[in-house]
This record gives sequence, structure tokens and C-alpha cells, in this order.
Amino acid sequence: MTVVEPNVSASHVAVMTAEIVSALAPRDGGCYVDGTFGAGGHTQALLAAADCRVFGIDRDPHAVARGAEIARRFDGRLTVLQGLYGDMDRLVGAQGVDLVDGVALDVGVSSMQIDDFERGFSFRGRGRLDMRMGDDGRTAADIVNEFPEAELARIIRTFGEEPAARRIASAIVKARPIETTDVLADIVRRAVGYHGAGIDPATRTFQAIRIVVNDELVELDRGLVAAEALLAPGGRFAVIAFHSLEDRRVKDFLRRRSGGEPGPSRHALPAATTRDPSFRLLWKGAAKPTAEEIAVNTRSRSARLRGAERTTAPAWGPQ
Repeated sequence: MTVVEPNVSASHVAVMTAEIVSALAPRDGGCYVDGTFGAGGHTQALLAAADCRVFGIDRDPHAVARGAEIARRFDGRLTVLQGLYGDMDRLVGAQGVDLVDGVALDVGVSSMQIDDFERGFSFRGRGRLDMRMGDDGRTAADIVNEFPEAELARIIRTFGEEPAARRIASAIVKARPIETTDVLADIVRRAVGYHGAGIDPATRTFQAIRIVVNDELVELDRGLVAAEALLAPGGRFAVIAFHSLEDRRVKDFLRRRSGGEPGPSRHALPAATTRDPSFRLLWKGAAKPTAEEIAVNTRSRSARLRGAERTTAPAWGPQ
């Protein structure tokens, strides 16, 4: 096996890479999916750890283009596919592979997308209000400038967990049209009364709009089900989430499908059927990055990793 060291720039360091490799335990001859390819950090670590094959998936055409360069360094062991990770079973199946030995997901926005102000994800610079991870669909500008005030408030409250959602939505509507990220960020800060201390309040509003633009929570639900269908018995599943909305979905999915549902009330009627667990948890709770990693890469501080192993039971499918 030719070992190639990962080659990722310091500003785009993949989070909890060692933990991902440990969870998936790649082996020679195995086949793995990195459903959120990004800069390819996790993929390169898997390829360096074993003489295995990896399918990288990303909806972002920029990531796919960079992946082509990485693929040339790994002697045909890496295939990068453009698409949604919720379609991973179909995308990988089209390559002639029905089952894989491991799936990794690092959900949310990537560092490269945040750092490119023109993509519109960051409130720390000036860029177009875009926020699309792919190259089609509605933009953040469409939502900010066209959605009714009540719907904007619901989005910011629900997906940003923002207590001042109504005040922010009102300020946005009064300031329309809004064209750039810096203008939107300033509107949010003024609405909240921010004076530079603590977390920038624009964080939650930008998160909420980004989630809706990319339909991220629906995509996560689809990705969890697709991974369950694609994993072979004994295959490993590792998911990194960065905020509570994502992590709660991953936690609930794996808890239910590993037999961790709360027992029924003694007054309830017995269930008609009982499903065999499709997963076995690799550890309890969520693993967190080390203090050393957080010191080097502050963006890792909110990462939460959950892992499970596929059983021999049939996939439960969408619920």
C-alpha cells in the first residue's frame, strides 16, 4: 500500500479526524463513504489508514473539483461524486457498489464555505446573500427579502434557537431590500442591542437562514436512513454534528434503532410488532474533541461525534 499523508490547509482542518478513523476502523480491501467530502480531510485520513476505497460525496461543485485533484494522488482508490448525501445509497449503487463498510458524516457548513465571503455564509465579511451549498435553488436573499415577517420570525426562532426572533424579523422587513451579508449582520446586531461582548447574535440568524436555504435538517434525516440502507452488517457509522438541532436528530435516530426507545407504559396496549435493532452503539453519548484539538482549531469546540455499528437486522427505512 502506498501511504499518502493528508494534505489539507491549516484553515480547513477536518474536525476529530483521529476519532473518525478510530470509529470506522478502516481495513485493507474495505469500502467507505465520506458523505460530506468538503476539503477531503476525513477521506484522506481513511485512505492513509488502510488500502481501502472511498467514495466522497458533496453537493458543492467547488468541493468536487478540488476532490478530483486529491483523487489523482490515491491511485484510483478515491471516487468523488457530486450530489446530496441523502442520496448516497443511489449514488454509490450507480458505481456498482451495493454495501459499504463504513460511512462518515460531518454535517453543517464547511470551513471553506465560511471563509469564502462571496458564498454568503459568513457574517464577518461582505458578500452576496447566497448561502447555497450547491449551485441551484433559492438563495438567502430570496428568504430575507421575500418571506413574510411571521415566517422569518419562525425560521429564526426554530432553526437559530433565537429568543429575539420576532424583533430581528421586524427589523429585517423594515430594512428591505437587503443585498449583502454585512448589512444583514448589522441589522441583527442593532435589533438585539449587541455591543461586542459574547457570541455575535448574527450567528444564530445566519445559521437559521442557511439551514432553510439548504434544507439541512431534512437532508440529515435522509442521510441517516440512506446510511442505514448502505451499510453492510458490521459496517461502522460515524456522525459529527455542530449544534443541538443536528445532534438531537442523530441521537434520537441511533437511540431508536439500537433498541434504546423508552419502554411502553404498563397501561399501554402491547405493540403489534417489535423491530430488531439495526444498529449497536459504539459508545454511550457523544464524543467531544480534545482540549488540544480545540486549542489548535477553535471551530472544533462545538463538535459532537456519535458512532454505531450496523447489525444483521433489516434496515428500518424512513419512519
